[in-house]
Amino acid sequence: MQKPARLLPSVDRRFRLSVTYRSIAELKPDPANPRRHSKKQIRQIKNSIETFGFIVPVLVDRDGNIIAGHGRVLACRELGWTEVPTLCLDHLTPAQARAFMIADNRLTEIATWDDQLLAVQLKELSLLDLDFGIEAASGRSFDDLVCEAEAQRAAKVVKSCRKASRIRQAWGSRSSKLIPSRGAAPSTAR
Repeated sequence: MQKPARLLPSVDRRFRLSVTYRSIAELKPDPANPRRHSKKQIRQIKNSIETFGFIVPVLVDRDGNIIAGHGRVLACRELGWTEVPTLCLDHLTPAQARAFMIADNRLTEIATWDDQLLAVQLKELSLLDLDFGIEAASGRSFDDLVCEAEAQRAAKVVKSCRKASRIRQAWGSRSSKLIPSRGAAPSTAR
């Protein structure tokens, strides 16, 4: 007799997500939000929204106070939008909401980039003629990263070829001792 499949526990109802479209006018930016958005960054967010759509909802508390998504709301205002998708985090206390606001920004900020993998991705995307108008985390342009990654790959190929050439040379010098020259009798040593 076969055992019944183990059912996964259901998600606690407090944590079920429900996207609600809300008027931008009723959302309240937090004046104590320590994260600031430059005009350039708002333009970049607008470009992202125009390119990909509005993918990440604004996080709000039950009173419409923005917890995360201040920059997206500013960008949507500039785009002339009147409403945005939101997720209400009403299970958080006010202190938890403030802590999450900082953690949400800080955790992404302290992540690192693998510049070589990023360059590979960007090169592939550049073939599709996609330009997001943003700089790499290091402040270098994506073109610089792609060029640097290509140079590093080329250097690895050259290094590998040199190593293979040295192996061939070493093998060739040894093989001349193993293979008798023309006209010489093979060695009878065992």
